[in-house]
Amino acid sequence: MTGSPPAPFTAADYRARMDRAARAAADAGLAGLLVAPGPDLVWLTGYAPTAITERLTVLVLAAGRSPVLVVPTLEAPDAAKAPGAGALTLRDWTDGKDPYAATAALLDATGRFGISDNAWSMHLLGLQKTLPDTTYASLTDALPMMRAVKDAAELQLMAAAGEAADATYEEIRKVPFAGRRESDVGADLADLLRQFGHSQVDFTIVASGPNGANPHHEVGDRVIQQGDMIVLDFGGLKDGYGSDTSRTVHVGEPGDEEQRVHDLVREAQEAGFRAVRPGVACQEVDRAARAVIDDAGYGPYFIHRTGHGIGVTTHEPPYMIEGEEQPLVPGMCFSVEPGIYLPGRFGVRIEDIVTVTEDGGRRLNNTAREMALVD
Repeated sequence: MTGSPPAPFTAADYRARMDRAARAAADAGLAGLLVAPGPDLVWLTGYAPTAITERLTVLVLAAGRSPVLVVPTLEAPDAAKAPGAGALTLRDWTDGKDPYAATAALLDATGRFGISDNAWSMHLLGLQKTLPDTTYASLTDALPMMRAVKDAAELQLMAAAGEAADATYEEIRKVPFAGRRESDVGADLADLLRQFGHSQVDFTIVASGPNGANPHHEVGDRVIQQGDMIVLDFGGLKDGYGSDTSRTVHVGEPGDEEQRVHDLVREAQEAGFRAVRPGVACQEVDRAARAVIDDAGYGPYFIHRTGHGIGVTTHEPPYMIEGEEQPLVPGMCFSVEPGIYLPGRFGVRIEDIVTVTEDGGRRLNNTAREMALVD
């Protein structure tokens, strides 16, 4: 795959994201947001510390106030080089000083704040000790849609990641399967993802034969046999945005039930995709896919949600699951991945990343969904 590298996000892009997040926090009744190192900080500022340590680093956002990134002094030079640094103020603290006191000066002493899910408990407890009248909510609970709606530039990156995953699938179909370990094919998948531009490989599931009945089997030492059904599920990050796709292949000709189950999952995946349109609740995508499998009598063997959001991480809100009433919005990206898992026998999963458009949905994975035969 060739093409010019994507244009980098600018300080103006990060400023707009921080402003949007601060307004969303205010609308949710929060006094502000405390963002620890991790995906949220990268998305909001472009800053990823080279090492996440016991030293406090936190971005403080509040509507009507300039963003402030509190960092250890020894890491301040790196933070100043972040692409979003021009849109915020750096406040550094030196070893021997109290970082919680430095952060507390930026906070409402009686406020309720959203805080990154991955913030260290020692940091949260330190803030609570310094400001005992503050309260906190995880960002997933308080602002689950903060990163969910992608702009045009993000959608281009998501599409490119999907194309790279598709190219990986087309190539993996050409390698030998029978007589090799699952781990061998998994290594091929990882190599191909990197070859097609991924900087990070998050997972390479190669679940052959009875291992296919475990949705998160990943790879093992089992030697793939003639006649095996094999679930392939793989993805990671390309230019900072995620890919995730699943196809189920077969070594040699499938049996009648194997073909029937695969056709059923393909029908369910199509039904889930067809349910995507603006304003529809997330749970309706799950219901549409699940109804096909339930009606065919395989309902007890579809044992996970139909989909998850994806962006700067490969799993994030929104989730396509019963009870999730969040309406779909243009720009959301998520998987549609029904499956059937027959214990001790085989499994089937088919997965595409889908983005919501103004009048429906668009797949970001476009390889054939029919069962592929491999050697």
